[in-house]
Amino acid sequence: MTETKEDISRLSKPLRILFPVFIGFAVTGYLFYKNYNSNSFENFSWTFKTAQWLMLGVLMIIIRDLAYMVRIKELTNNELTWKKSFEVIILWEFCSAIMPAILGGGFAFAIAIINKEKIKLGKSISVVLFSSFLDGLFFAIFAPLIYFTLGSEKLFSSLSAFSNQQMSYGQTLEITFWTIYFIVLFYKLLIAYALFFNARAVKKILLKIFSFSLLKKWRPDILEVATDMVIASKELKNVKLWYWIKTFAATVVSWSARFILINCIIKAFSTVPFDHYLLYGRQLVIGILMIGSPTPGGAGVAELMFSNFLGEFIDNKSLTILLTIIWRMMSYYPYIIVGAIVLPRWIKRVWKD
Repeated sequence: MTETKEDISRLSKPLRILFPVFIGFAVTGYLFYKNYNSNSFENFSWTFKTAQWLMLGVLMIIIRDLAYMVRIKELTNNELTWKKSFEVIILWEFCSAIMPAILGGGFAFAIAIINKEKIKLGKSISVVLFSSFLDGLFFAIFAPLIYFTLGSEKLFSSLSAFSNQQMSYGQTLEITFWTIYFIVLFYKLLIAYALFFNARAVKKILLKIFSFSLLKKWRPDILEVATDMVIASKELKNVKLWYWIKTFAATVVSWSARFILINCIIKAFSTVPFDHYLLYGRQLVIGILMIGSPTPGGAGVAELMFSNFLGEFIDNKSLTILLTIIWRMMSYYPYIIVGAIVLPRWIKRVWKD
């Protein structure tokens, strides 16, 4: 873990912050231009029901972050106060929002942030690695569960012949989904074996694989990750069952609240019933696909997926782009804004001269 004060300070550079915002708004603008209809907001009306469901959506955001705070307090053996837990989660989400998930979403910075809260390095590494493992475990369990209870046809393609958001590439989407799923599953199983069984053996295998000429340029990064696994495994040797139950329960609550937010947003503007469980399942598919996103925080990809993959749940199709914007305004951009405000103050506190 080599991140310095200067490295972390660079996260708040305007260009780094504005880049994902620009991508998101560019894609949203394109979708709005492509689907613009002069009568788009003719049937739009703000009702008490709309306000109720949006307030429930705000509650989901609060529950999501509270669950993460509970998890990180448990993972650090309550060494972090509630205030510090909040700051760590906000900064972690900020890093994830401005860095591509495919590159770890700010993995190394998360370790540095926790370590600067006076959590020893070994414990900081184990917290981040185990958090990553728990997130992967959620998808590993729930993806097959959703798939086998809903079925391939419902999950990957629209069944509405009249939907202008119908997915014509359901089969390709399914192949992509399972490809990313099994890659992630393999990686998480590797982490699990390293954390709980034999970290040194995994380190040797990884270094051997990345000694080949085509992979050699990534060897230093792999060495750092493998070393982190060895350190973390020592910290997690005596993990108790109750520790698993509490941290995994917090993980499920947090991810579910993240998904249910979209159910609330769509229900706020929907005039007809829809299958909430199917909508939840579609979001889990998006969550896995976003892991392979090359853009910071999935910017652009998220907007496209919402418009195309969730559009059938919106009975007033002209509002699809508006709901996409509301979703990102509630679930993504606040973490960039609040993170950019919290980061300089946090740096000043933890790096006292």
